[in-house]
Amino acid sequence: MAEMNPLRRRMIEDMQVRNLSPVTQRCYVHAVAKFAQHFNRSPYRLGLAEIRAYQIHLTTTGISWAGFNVAVCALRFFYGTTLGRTAMVDRIPYARKRRQLPVILSAEEVADLDLRGVELTVLSACDTGLAQY
Repeated sequence: MAEMNPLRRRMIEDMQVRNLSPVTQRCYVHAVAKFAQHFNRSPYRLGLAEIRAYQIHLTTTGISWAGFNVAVCALRFFYGTTLGRTAMVDRIPYARKRRQLPVILSAEEVADLDLRGVELTVLSACDTGLAQY
């Protein structure tokens, strides 16, 4: 079996000392490895410009919000804890979770609702702009 890279070993030790779960450790190591593979260079030699370019790359691949933020957490841990480059950490942004708007029925859709058989219905009306004063 090949000898483990000293930087990878140090990151794993940092995660073990902080009692991160084995699953988190595997995810973080994998995320940092993918980042390094993307540029075909050691992550030690990569900086904020490459992190930003990688984040843009991830968004173009259609990665999920959770997957994107796992990569961000891994990079923040690697640069902030393992390499001690704490000034970089705040400059690695998380993705905001996409918010879904609630479904709002139109007046016609409300009128078409079949409420027969419903024992108690509480209806509230909003000003839809259709009211006549």
